Amino acid sequence: MDVATDVTFVGLPSPIVGRAGAGGHPCQGLWHTPRGERPKIGFIATHYNVDFSEHYHASYLAGRGFGFLGWNTRFRGNERAFLLDHAVAEIGVGVRWMREVAGVETVVLLGNSGGGSLMAAYQSQAVQPNLLPTAGLPPLDCIDDLPRGDLYVFVSAHPGRPEIFTNWLDGAVIDELDPLAIDPELDIFNPRNGPPFSDEFVARYRAAQVARNHRITQWVKAELERCAAGGVRDRLFVVNRVWADPRFVDPSLDPNDRPANSCYLGNPRHANAGVYGVGLVNSLRTWLSMWSLEDSQCQAAPHLARLKVPTLLIDAAGDSGVFPSDARAIMSAVAATDKTHLTLPGDHYFLSPDNARDAVADTIAQWAMDRQ
Repeated sequence: MDVATDVTFVGLPSPIVGRAGAGGHPCQGLWHTPRGERPKIGFIATHYNVDFSEHYHASYLAGRGFGFLGWNTRFRGNERAFLLDHAVAEIGVGVRWMREVAGVETVVLLGNSGGGSLMAAYQSQAVQPNLLPTAGLPPLDCIDDLPRGDLYVFVSAHPGRPEIFTNWLDGAVIDELDPLAIDPELDIFNPRNGPPFSDEFVARYRAAQVARNHRITQWVKAELERCAAGGVRDRLFVVNRVWADPRFVDPSLDPNDRPANSCYLGNPRHANAGVYGVGLVNSLRTWLSMWSLEDSQCQAAPHLARLKVPTLLIDAAGDSGVFPSDARAIMSAVAATDKTHLTLPGDHYFLSPDNARDAVADTIAQWAMDRQ
């Protein structure tokens, strides 16, 4: 829709850390609105580490009469330091600003991509405080009284952070210090194993991925103790080979309209051998907070069980990283009685086909208007 919009920078303090010496606020974003209007319905979208201030949904939804706050916590661009309880506190800063300053009456939490589980964790904490402090850090009183969202929209949403990371981890790795040390019998890029992959191979591979996650967690906990004994609070480490979900290689697994042999970085074999992707560099505490199957509170299911507001889930028919079983799992776990699941044509970002983003925005707009 060709509707003029206003964009306002919003920079606010964090309840946890101070303003940067150079002047930047820890919490920052852009408030998108129809020109000259103060909309009563406003969306807010935040990610674990991706800058959402100029999110593509912003102009589409502002052009349809809504407000849209593309909101960033201090972890934007800084995944290696992410702490869930701290991020939730800073999302609350944005939600409170929408209600108290922007005059929004209906706040819609929009969980896009990885932000799906993050915004669900926010609503979960706002409904029923449940988050434990990050290992070795004090609890945060500021997350005990967060303003709730009124509606929730998932778009191309991944399941919980540790779940998706484990599904993508290369289960063939046998030495975390050597990216070349792999078990050829578990290598999804070894043509002797497939594709297509047998059910038996997939079961062994999935078990190896889970075991790898647990091995890293065990090492992290031991390393935290070792570092603490030597007066070191935390440290960074690398996780190699993180683009190896069998579904990237075998389109017959969890089928949808995605292209064969693809992931978000293109060819998964090349991506898996590269140095770009989620979870590659972590602090010890970030691993426990975000990626560990054993410890992370970024797992979706417990938070989705507290998600009782009207909920819409839109997934993309050609997504290369969010699969039909992921969308079904999210919908099954959401506690809301008013919940809708729609699959629309498009890739993960709805860049194609033509007008895919308009179709998504029209769907969200109508759904939200019907529930104001």
